[in-house]
Amino acid sequence: MKELVEVIAKALVDHPEAVRVQEREEEGNLVLQLSVDPEDTGKVIGKKGRIAKALRTVVGTAAVKEKKRVTVEIL
Repeated sequence: MKELVEVIAKALVDHPEAVRVQEREEEGNLVLQLSVDPEDTGKVIGKKGRIAKALRTVVGTAAVKEKKRVTVEIL
């Protein structure tokens, strides 16, 4: 999951070297924390949060195959 979020985020931003994804376990759920360069935050969130929602949908669908619950947080 972590690699999937990194690949998608790096494709969206101007500063791919600043993309960081951290994993942590919280109440049985996997939480992925995505941080990007402050200039790229808007590109990852998108207009009205559409890109962030799409990212969460893709990761959530991939998680279903592995029978996990995954949450993506954008910092």
